[in-house]
Amino acid sequence: MTSDPFSSLSGVRQVSRDQLEALQLERLRDTLEHVYAHSPVYREKFQDAGVAPQDLQSLADIAKFPFTTKQDLRDHYPFGLFSTPMDQVVRVHASSGTTGKPTVVGYTREDIDHWATCVARSIEAAGGKPGDRVQVAYGYGLFTGGLGAHYGAEKLGCTVIPMSGGQTEKQVQLLQDFETDIIMVTPSYMLNIADEMERQGVDPASLKLRAGIFGAEPWTDAMRSAIEARCHIDATDIYGLSEVMGPGVAQEFVDTKDGPTIWEDHFYPEVIDPETGEVLPDDAEGELVFTSLTKRAFPVIRYRTRDLTRLLPGSECVMRRIAKITGRSDDMLIVRGVNVFPSQIEEQLLKFSVLAPHYQIELYKQGNMDSVSIHVEVAEGNDRSTAAAAGEELKALVKSYIGISSSIELHDAGGIPRSEGKAKRVIDRR
Repeated sequence: MTSDPFSSLSGVRQVSRDQLEALQLERLRDTLEHVYAHSPVYREKFQDAGVAPQDLQSLADIAKFPFTTKQDLRDHYPFGLFSTPMDQVVRVHASSGTTGKPTVVGYTREDIDHWATCVARSIEAAGGKPGDRVQVAYGYGLFTGGLGAHYGAEKLGCTVIPMSGGQTEKQVQLLQDFETDIIMVTPSYMLNIADEMERQGVDPASLKLRAGIFGAEPWTDAMRSAIEARCHIDATDIYGLSEVMGPGVAQEFVDTKDGPTIWEDHFYPEVIDPETGEVLPDDAEGELVFTSLTKRAFPVIRYRTRDLTRLLPGSECVMRRIAKITGRSDDMLIVRGVNVFPSQIEEQLLKFSVLAPHYQIELYKQGNMDSVSIHVEVAEGNDRSTAAAAGEELKALVKSYIGISSSIELHDAGGIPRSEGKAKRVIDRR
């Protein structure tokens, strides 16, 4: 293309669906040929499935190709799924590895540039512009959040404040002293920052801060409302995962706040039935699957994210959106035969202003039966008896809307452990 309409957000808004799908097909073919030629693992997977790159004649033909799972990444730890020589890899990132070996991903210089483009586009969609001061409060290091946000903000032309996670008092100080315009952080940690502002007597309305870009964990629209009310900002959802790229796979537009728009020129989405693997039509809920279209060091073919959502038509452009992630299929709790996601409990909790939005779900055995305790805090400035009454109402809502019995354990403000990154919502003692 002589003039690339995908090079700017305004161009993306003008692209037709036909233009987008033509580019996707071209990039998909190139990616399949690349991994077949350069990745022994993918070549063997394709051969075992009886497919080859030339079998892709239309976008729908991607369904002929085998899935990639997190277990594949662990089986070939650390660099076995890379599709370029290591001397072309300029950076590696890795997951925390809390449930086994970490998953390791790599990037060429071109991959880093594409990633920065996606994050820059995301910040712009969230209302950012060149010259804004962006406080990056995601963790730096092997986690993709900090550096992913950092490079994207720089590419947009912003001034980056590379604060990283933690040091909550200093986060608040910098919001004031550096006159931060936008903060990028997990939603649960933003609540910690809001608590600290209240503790210090800082009026959020006095800050220059106008927007927050929140990701790295599922969060509800009720959580959005709580953050916006407490911090006097627009809160938008950024989506990503390290195996696919990092933050910036999809981003919500600030004008609509109707779910993250997938940057489909870089990532081809599908939604599948998590049990059968069958591709589902748009608007049907299932497991989100991605094939990368522009990555060279670590492309992924039909990567099963385990995130549960629906594909929705584009609203701000022709690229499709994802509905709010309801949870992950591997985070789903089964309590006495009932499927439960932490976000469902969060949604009910946030209906009560006398209860703080910090919580933990404890699962344990009582005899042979599963039992659930929901640990919540009394919100600052409220008495315990009022909070106890709200706790009883919460217990009834959880039973009515989710279908499980629970006990509510009240804690004083600050009594539930805080996270400086992703919140630990579930303690399973079964």
